[in-house]
Amino acid sequence: MDHFQYQNGRLSAEDVALADIAEDVGTPFYAYSTATLERHFQNFADAFDGLDATVCYSVKANSNLAVIRTLVNRGAGADVVSGGELKRALAAGVPVDKIVFSGVGKTDHELADALRAGIAQINVESEEELESLSAIAQDLGLEAKVALRVNPDVDANTHAKITTGKGENKFGIEWTRAHEVYGKATNLPGIRPVGLAVHIGSQLSEMQPFRDAYVRMRDLVAMLRADGLTVERLDLGGGLGIPYGDSAEPMPTPAEYADVVTEVLGDLGVSFTFEPGRVIVGNAGVLVTRVVYVKEGATRRFVIVDAAMNDLVRPAMYDAFHEIVPVAEPAEGAQTSPADIVGPVCETGDTFCKDRALAPLQAGDLLAIRSAGAYGASMASTYNTRPLVPEVLVNGGEYAVVRRRLEVDDLLDLERQPDWL
Repeated sequence: MDHFQYQNGRLSAEDVALADIAEDVGTPFYAYSTATLERHFQNFADAFDGLDATVCYSVKANSNLAVIRTLVNRGAGADVVSGGELKRALAAGVPVDKIVFSGVGKTDHELADALRAGIAQINVESEEELESLSAIAQDLGLEAKVALRVNPDVDANTHAKITTGKGENKFGIEWTRAHEVYGKATNLPGIRPVGLAVHIGSQLSEMQPFRDAYVRMRDLVAMLRADGLTVERLDLGGGLGIPYGDSAEPMPTPAEYADVVTEVLGDLGVSFTFEPGRVIVGNAGVLVTRVVYVKEGATRRFVIVDAAMNDLVRPAMYDAFHEIVPVAEPAEGAQTSPADIVGPVCETGDTFCKDRALAPLQAGDLLAIRSAGAYGASMASTYNTRPLVPEVLVNGGEYAVVRRRLEVDDLLDLERQPDWL
């Protein structure tokens, strides 16, 4: 469920009509619903009531400070994958003892910043990183609490570009070598191994891949403990999918996911960390765009809008489906006809949908691209010198611009001409 519904014929975010926001801030813009963010976070957290669990929101899904702060106010920690995200999490008020740092290519500078901040855990993804972290920790006179990220060689049955737990993927240490590397970590100065981490991919639509990965984690915990090694924590990552509207098949719920975790790992006497992202913010946001032209081609109808692939890259990058609806509610029984919704960027890939059944549209009409709260604004770019669009947070009958629209001059001001030009 989300809080984007028609009220008196106008699509609204909670109690604010999206058309009113469009009149105020222009288009395109992202709108997020506080009530949806809070509801989805609470549903996920409540599913693990019986376990010692910390829910660390995956900042990469949507890194807006106001979104992070909204979740912090509900008790969330943060999973970060860069030094920039670490700074964002701290700026948003995430407690340092609820921050975990993941990622396959952390630099020495990023690792040092994480150690100085005193975060809860660094998820180490290679022996090389482990050795670098040991040296940095010694130089700083600090101790690094680490979880060894394991690659369980499990197919998540998701899109090839967002699967992370197969042997051919760049992430983690092969599960067959994790036992050896964990033992090595216990003898490295400045390193305190506290547990294991695993994350097999994003937008998972079934439970079996999770189960398969967690069985391997359970076996690994047993092997480590048999050797007298301490395993206090399991970081189980994120990856739970959401419905994007392209299938009537329901997605697994947090409660169903929690049942698998409890069944396979619940008796190990460890604390758990979870890193949900998309399942919290995906359906909490929409991208609102305005029709520029309706172009009748020889074989297709093109609805050209002012949003583009630089604003929302998922359809171009992943062939992702997003439900797209008019902001003004169509009359009951209104005739529909197929159309492609496309943006103005000079790429054929700048297409949000093809052959979608749509009610009649004309220039000036507003459309909402739903389920755009995750990997929308956070993956946006300035391709074609198109400035980043505003982000708006709605709370009941109020709204605030939580990232202003950039201007072309803002982009130009970042650049400098060399002396010889």
